Amino acid sequence: MPSLSDLLGLCKLKVVALILLTAVVGMLLAQPYLPSLALVIVASAGIGLSAASAAVFNHIVDEKIDLQMSRTDQRPLPQGKVSRTQALIWAIFLGVVGLGLLLVYVNLLTAVLTFISLIGYAVIYTMYLKRATPQNIVIGGAAGAAPPVLGWTAVAGSAGIEYAMLLFLIVFIWTPPHFWALAIHRVEEYRKVGVPMLPVTHGLEYTRVQILLYTALLFVVTLLPYLTGMSGLIYLASAVVLGLIFLGYAIKIYREPENSKIAFSTFMYSVNYLMILFVALLVDHYLLVSF
Repeated sequence: MPSLSDLLGLCKLKVVALILLTAVVGMLLAQPYLPSLALVIVASAGIGLSAASAAVFNHIVDEKIDLQMSRTDQRPLPQGKVSRTQALIWAIFLGVVGLGLLLVYVNLLTAVLTFISLIGYAVIYTMYLKRATPQNIVIGGAAGAAPPVLGWTAVAGSAGIEYAMLLFLIVFIWTPPHFWALAIHRVEEYRKVGVPMLPVTHGLEYTRVQILLYTALLFVVTLLPYLTGMSGLIYLASAVVLGLIFLGYAIKIYREPENSKIAFSTFMYSVNYLMILFVALLVDHYLLVSF
């Protein structure tokens, strides 16, 4: 019988935490004042459990390649701490409970969009795109960019959803430079297991160019909340500073191909970048409301 810690180890809790942050920010931005605390808690639980379910399905599908990669070979499935059957039951349980909470206590729109997101990541990305195309993370990134939209619809339904789509766009454009930096750092492992990540299929130089281009595009996209009146100067200043730092990392990756550490440093910064950017959106939102 697997322990609770082993089952939780299948859930990618750090990833789920980042997903929940973007979802909660979506909830809090959806209306001028604080939404119902009970709604925020239940919606967060539903979205979080569904994200954890998708993560467990990802572990099940990737068990064989996880065993061959040093980044993932200590996960519960490759280590034999959890069987595939146990993991499958756990994934279904998490998904059913998460979607059930959204359907019963939140609204149908959020439940449906969350289900589509779960299928997009667990099935379309993990089972097909990841092994079919070097654009896997670009196309599959739509599922990972959904949480702020899910948070928004949990509170406001479809009202003002065009603003939620700006948050979606930020995460969607952020995903390729974030993940390709890691792919450069782990390129030999991806090559060994036959996963067609961009640096494997198109080479490191081409991937560095793509990281730079996507980071530049991300810089522009992050200005949209301010340009559309969704946010104010606090967010704008944060987006500019954070974006310039991110561009600095991308330029360094491009100009210093011999620097073996910069790709991983860029990956780590990109995580903090997204967290701080969304917190800045939140701070800006409530200061605007206060004044």
